Amino acid sequence: MATTSLLLGPIEFQDFELPATISWGGRQAMAIHRLPGGTRIIDLMGRDDAQITWSGIFTGNDATTRAHAIDLLRAQGLPWPLVWDDFFYSVIIASFEAEYQRSNWVPYRIACTVIRDEASSLILAATDPALAISADQSIAAGYASGGTTMATDGFPSGATSLASAVNLSGAAAQQAAAAGYNARAALNQTLGATL
Repeated sequence: MATTSLLLGPIEFQDFELPATISWGGRQAMAIHRLPGGTRIIDLMGRDDAQITWSGIFTGNDATTRAHAIDLLRAQGLPWPLVWDDFFYSVIIASFEAEYQRSNWVPYRIACTVIRDEASSLILAATDPALAISADQSIAAGYASGGTTMATDGFPSGATSLASAVNLSGAAAQQAAAAGYNARAALNQTLGATL
């Protein structure tokens, strides 16, 4: 499997549940005004994330129970953390489709609607030196004009340097994992009562 770790809310996918690929991305939302003579005026309206989709197979003695757990998360309609590799999103499960073939073999497909890309600003700051330099120049200009008063301006909340901003992305993933663990315990209690 290409993905080695995938967490959706309280569920950590394992073995054949892990997808070979995860589709993600999106487009730039824009309004294009076409004027006479071929001139265009383009109004940019920001990012428009595509749904995050993948598929896999629930296997083993608890295959149907795990499929039921994901379907319960979908039915609740709540935002859940979705974490894999360097990615960390808040999502709502838009669709979950499972195909019961045997009690120990349940292929599935899932699509999640992105509420927020929690890691994008941290990754962007860590990987784009031009952005970091521009932010530093803006902060310096603020100091020169007397408008900037804190040494942490320009960094994400809680970060005091670019290095600590990058460390926050790991902390955010750890927080998502802890939230997933707590949600997993609550889900297990709910499943125990409903199954």
